[in-house]
Amino acid sequence: MKDIVYHNDGDQVNVTVVPFYVNKQSKPSENFYLYGYTVKIKNKSPKTIKLISRHWTIMNGKGKKREVDGRGVVGQTPVLKPGETFEYTSACPLDTPTGNMRGLYTLSDDEKHMFKAKIPLFFFQLPQTTH
Repeated sequence: MKDIVYHNDGDQVNVTVVPFYVNKQSKPSENFYLYGYTVKIKNKSPKTIKLISRHWTIMNGKGKKREVDGRGVVGQTPVLKPGETFEYTSACPLDTPTGNMRGLYTLSDDEKHMFKAKIPLFFFQLPQTTH
């Protein structure tokens, strides 16, 4: 199956997300579906930036919403010089076979100006099987 790429091309930061299903760790019989996602963050500004925090809005397939806030991403607060990219992979457990996520990163430039970068809406769904 070809990856579906979700992309948000902001003025200062470009965020790209590729979600995927983690079959080996999911347990559909127990309503446990694990999805991973790889995020690529590119600094398009002429200044060095630092990712300070994240805010996620997670929605399961039944419309139940969950909000998650935290410092940095995957235990890091990456610093990106102009043109640099940071990539990480994380995961999201769901109790339904489908769902979606979207969010915001809070960043700071080298002059301590804070700004937000939008994380595009992306969807979790089981891979299509062919018979």
